[in-house]
Amino acid sequence: MIDLPAFESLARRLDHAQVSGSDTPSLADDVELDVADAYAIQALLIDLRKRRGEKVIGVKLGFTSKAKMAQMGVSEVIVGRLTDAMRVAEGGDVDLRRFIHPKIEPEVAYRLGPDFDGTDETADIADCVHAVAPAVEIIDSRFRDFRFTYTDVVADNTSAAAFAVGAWKPLQPVDNRAVRLTVGGAEAVGSTSAILGDPVRALHALGRVCRQRGIALHAGDVILAGAATAALPFTGDVAHCEVAGLGTVTVKGVRP
Repeated sequence: MIDLPAFESLARRLDHAQVSGSDTPSLADDVELDVADAYAIQALLIDLRKRRGEKVIGVKLGFTSKAKMAQMGVSEVIVGRLTDAMRVAEGGDVDLRRFIHPKIEPEVAYRLGPDFDGTDETADIADCVHAVAPAVEIIDSRFRDFRFTYTDVVADNTSAAAFAVGAWKPLQPVDNRAVRLTVGGAEAVGSTSAILGDPVRALHALGRVCRQRGIALHAGDVILAGAATAALPFTGDVAHCEVAGLGTVTVKGVRP
């Protein structure tokens, strides 16, 4: 059985990889973890960031593509935390020196009005959401050669690295909206239906995970519902995302 000091050591290892921009081997090379262990490590990892002054401002979902679930052999989404240090202003520059091998993907973002009471089995996160927006997420797995397990990804805070959100709009259905992401000369096109068939289903899945894993959600939190297309490498170009009828969001990768 793995004890708390071992969890703390693994969290520090992942934190060092993120802070130093240096990759690390799969945790599975050294220890056998279950999903509960992985979320415990993630919580310790976020605690290290909070000690440095970062504030948790939301969550992100991963494995919201049925194809990705099948690839990883899982049937439930995973959840990571977003902090204020990850947020990039719409139209802003992203210093790529912060990352190891960054990729970017288009997302649908939701914003909570009231707190979500995860102890109330009848509460529905969808009832707490009051705004929606286009978004992009920069993901940056800290694992060497992209070799990782399901529990590795959870422990590594689901590869969360940075994100930007476009203009918020009043809550509206966003199922089956066309999505287009361009990064320099590369392009990815798809639909919001790639997010569990409808992004609102990601909210329901989030509620289940938050109850099970004790993840708190508060008024004003941002929720990234999942990727609408495959991710593209983010290597020093302008990235522009458009969600039909919802709006656009743009960031620029730079190496000062």
